[in-house]
Amino acid sequence: MTPQDIKFIVVHCSATRGTMDVDISDVDKWHKARGWGGVGYHYFIKRDGTTQAGRPLDKVGAHVKGHNYQSWGVCLAGGLDDQGRLENNFTLKQMDALDAVVTNLKSMAPQAVVLGHRDLSPDVNGDGVIEKHEWIKDCPCFEVRDWWVSR
Repeated sequence: MTPQDIKFIVVHCSATRGTMDVDISDVDKWHKARGWGGVGYHYFIKRDGTTQAGRPLDKVGAHVKGHNYQSWGVCLAGGLDDQGRLENNFTLKQMDALDAVVTNLKSMAPQAVVLGHRDLSPDVNGDGVIEKHEWIKDCPCFEVRDWWVSR
């Protein structure tokens, strides 16, 4: 996979509580348990903003069905509240790190569109717009395109 192959930079969340100290080794175990060849994301951002490398950028990820061969995946730890409900609970340090990672990836693949996992759900009604009722999942619990434009 080369930067020219990349159409999307996809932001994900780990769907874990904000109080959990999750890192890339945890994600690696979860993904191996699903039968994948290890962590499917290219980058993982911990709650404290630490950025961890996952799959090499020249390797196809395992993070968004049907689009892995044309995307890089970045995952933020968190996304659930203490009761296990969806929540945009990412820290300022995480968002700063996400900005740095995505800016770097865009410098390598300027043609890539920055979006959230949910934005690649199927357009069930065929109207050209992925609407909330069509989302396969809410990941990453915020509007990535709006964040990217407004940051």
